[in-house]
Amino acid sequence: MQTRNTFSAGVVPFTKTKDGHLRFLILRCFNYWDFPKGEVEFKEDPFKAALREMKEETGLINADFPFGHDYYETERYAQGKVARYYLGKIEGQPEIELGVSEVLGQPEHQEYRWATPDECKYLFGPRLNRVLTWALEKIGN
Repeated sequence: MQTRNTFSAGVVPFTKTKDGHLRFLILRCFNYWDFPKGEVEFKEDPFKAALREMKEETGLINADFPFGHDYYETERYAQGKVARYYLGKIEGQPEIELGVSEVLGQPEHQEYRWATPDECKYLFGPRLNRVLTWALEKIGN
């Protein structure tokens, strides 16, 4: 079996509601939920790729990165893929514009949600729950 070595980068967008509750922006593609992310292009900086993917998939361009370029990188999955995630704080809970994929001619994702940590835990599999655990530890929740 041949393995691909695909490297993707994304952002774990989070916000706090007016009453202080934590929410994460997650996207659904078919029955799979994830944070905004995508493949890093040849010679592209992974952080810049994460910003590009967030913009392409959600329309978000303004995020604060309170932990700088700290990241969480997943173990290999799905035929050798590795994903790197940065933690980005978003002000409020803005409307999201699900970007149209040039390849598909339609949005890559069918739905988005500003989810609580518990909702994320329920919707995610083990790999993304490890990303979520890292994010919660960094944020301090």
